[in-house]
Amino acid sequence: MTDRTTSTTPGEGPNAGTGVEHVDVLVVGAGLSGIGAACRLRIECPWATFAVLESRDALGGTWDLFRYPGIRSDSDMFTLGYPFRPWPRGESIADGSRILRYLQDTAADYGIDRHIRYRHRVVSADFDPVAGHWAVTAERTDGNGTVESVQLTCTWLMSCSGYYRYDRGHLPDFEGMDDYGGTLVHPQFWPEDLDHDGARVVVIGSGATAITLVPALAERAAHVTMLQRSPTYVASLPRTNPVTGRVRRLLPRRWEGPVLRWMNTLSTQGFYELSRRRPGLVKRVLRKGIERELPAGYDVDTHFTPRYDPWDQRLCVVTDGDLFARIRDGSVDVVTDHVERFTRGGILLSSGRELPADIIVTATGLDLLFLGGIRLSVAGEPVDVTERMAYKGMMLEGVPNLAMAVGYTNASWTLKSDLTCRYVCRLLNHLRSSGDATCTPVAQGVQVSEDSLMGLSSGYVVRAQDQLPRQGDRFPWRVHQSYVRDLRAMRHDGLGEGLRFQRAGTAEPVIDVSGDRPADRNEGMTTDAGVVEPDGTPPAGVDRSAGLVVGH
Repeated sequence: MTDRTTSTTPGEGPNAGTGVEHVDVLVVGAGLSGIGAACRLRIECPWATFAVLESRDALGGTWDLFRYPGIRSDSDMFTLGYPFRPWPRGESIADGSRILRYLQDTAADYGIDRHIRYRHRVVSADFDPVAGHWAVTAERTDGNGTVESVQLTCTWLMSCSGYYRYDRGHLPDFEGMDDYGGTLVHPQFWPEDLDHDGARVVVIGSGATAITLVPALAERAAHVTMLQRSPTYVASLPRTNPVTGRVRRLLPRRWEGPVLRWMNTLSTQGFYELSRRRPGLVKRVLRKGIERELPAGYDVDTHFTPRYDPWDQRLCVVTDGDLFARIRDGSVDVVTDHVERFTRGGILLSSGRELPADIIVTATGLDLLFLGGIRLSVAGEPVDVTERMAYKGMMLEGVPNLAMAVGYTNASWTLKSDLTCRYVCRLLNHLRSSGDATCTPVAQGVQVSEDSLMGLSSGYVVRAQDQLPRQGDRFPWRVHQSYVRDLRAMRHDGLGEGLRFQRAGTAEPVIDVSGDRPADRNEGMTTDAGVVEPDGTPPAGVDRSAGLVVGH
């Protein structure tokens, strides 16, 4: 695949004479979503200039940042991998280092690595409705730590920075932490030189990170205790699904990726739907699986029976039953209690018991950060994302030419983020062919719902509820957490209602969403040139050969 120019030079294009660089698309973040978005641009919008800004000094996002022992995927790799470059290995659950190598190889194969600008943190973006583009401010940090402000413009802004803070994790304010005499570690910032050989380790938490960390630490530690306030639903799954090998032996190579992707997608979606419709049945199935893995008489009620229904919070995967094996051999125990305070030698629990610990790992969750903390504005007016509804879970009400890649919470992240990227490519190609410059989601006759955008009651979601966009009472302003439904709506249906297309210089941004939203609903999309049909066909007389308009 040949490379191409990533931007207009400062003396050309819409910013001629200003010295400010312009790109058609600016991708923020070089993790799983950002690399996927850039690849989709290369595949489906080869005419588009683009750049990828990454705040850190390496690509990979989560898979480069997190280095704790045992880190692995918690979704199967046949859906976490990209459909345009299927996961090539046999295992369904992969180690973090192999996922990072997969991302690095994908970026190199598609020439994306040459488009990434490292140590660029986007701090603000203001959309100019007259010019029809974003003015973006980033901070570039050089090797000496010197920070320099960088300005550039883009027609479309694509946020692929995930949903949590990279610079800190969630850490409750436990009493007595300063009194603790051992080593205190958060998994998000695991020290490379941490030696836990022969150590007594306590891991606080019961989510995916703790479930992964505990058996990995137990391989070398004297003993590991998983201290949880309340239990989580867990299920043992094999690292390598035997069905995968059979599929690969029977099918031509070109069919392997799609078939394995659909096989895993439908099984995951089916289990989720069953959990929501028949929670009692799923509780019994999960319990039976756990009882088979644990010693006779183990207190499953206390340590592995949550108070909520399956998939109210994420289900955690135990790979090859490794956690249960460590419980059986005595190298791991699970304690369900509350932290009263830290002591010099460990943790005092509310029950009065004290857990001795040479190392305490606080696997207590993430801090969410929507849009990577970018300050958004339109025509100089700040955008409060908490007052906006999310359009198809990927755009913001009243904000033109902006998309955000946010994955599913009940399935692989990539399933939804790739649908989003492909939908953005459809929009970009439509803008280019129609001569329109802006695409703005406009809610009409839609009521705001109080339901969570992410559809979970997990702690990290509840803590950030006041930072997230709102849900509407109907699609496309409501997130279904269903790949099958979204595939139909974002790939096979028309571009859909709720989008307003306009020419540069005529767009009137929808900023005030505090009052009543318009009561009528359009069946198609409105543009300055007329109505676009639901299948995305431009009005008659529009020049399809025109380039992407950013101002005229």
